[in-house]
Amino acid sequence: MDPSRIAELLEPFLENAPTVRNLSFRGGYSPEESAFLSESQLKQISTYLDLLLRWNARVNLTAVRKPEEIVTRHFGESLFVARCLFPTRSTWGQPPSAVPELHDLLDLGSGAGFPGLPIKIWAPSVHVTLIESNQKKATFLREVVRTLGLTDLDVFPERAETFPIQAQVVTLRAIEHFETILPTALRLVEAGGRIALLIGEGQVAVARKHAIDVTWNDPIPIPLSLSRVLLIGRLNGRNQTEHEPIP
Repeated sequence: MDPSRIAELLEPFLENAPTVRNLSFRGGYSPEESAFLSESQLKQISTYLDLLLRWNARVNLTAVRKPEEIVTRHFGESLFVARCLFPTRSTWGQPPSAVPELHDLLDLGSGAGFPGLPIKIWAPSVHVTLIESNQKKATFLREVVRTLGLTDLDVFPERAETFPIQAQVVTLRAIEHFETILPTALRLVEAGGRIALLIGEGQVAVARKHAIDVTWNDPIPIPLSLSRVLLIGRLNGRNQTEHEPIP
């Protein structure tokens, strides 16, 4: 797909993204009124989309088949998460400014790479680990990483329950058996870290019920969606050191 068309489709997800109060790493992030993807970032997304469409013909990576719907449903939502978690300024033809510090991010059940890979494209300084136990999908993720030339990005091809290290940020898209995987996601967040959930409005109450040790922000409506929201919370302090292995 032409990068200019991708930019047009992604515009609603990048403009006027809200400030997530009291949940940024240093506190006090103030995103610009709007943000743009650089030319190189748009080319990466275009290449990623082409790979996804080719692989999806053989491996069931996403039920969404139309390219423009993939851009909005998957890339758009993922970049909206990225913008809220890691606000940066970027302009056409220029690389985005560096984020204040390196952030370790785990993306549970990455599937076709959402939201983890677009977050990496948005904020290259973030070290991302994609957790995906399906071997065919993990192979696809490695192919995207190789083709796009991404660095500081790992693919963990096993179940999240076996991942040995906690992270500063954990992301999770709504999946089946949400109540079952949520405790694992929370266990992977280090003390004071953040968890970001792309879920339906009806799952917000479930998240609050099963995560009483998390200070949640108000749900943020996802652009162009009738019922999906982004729910971000900060895990209250634990007596654990940074990157301490999970028992």
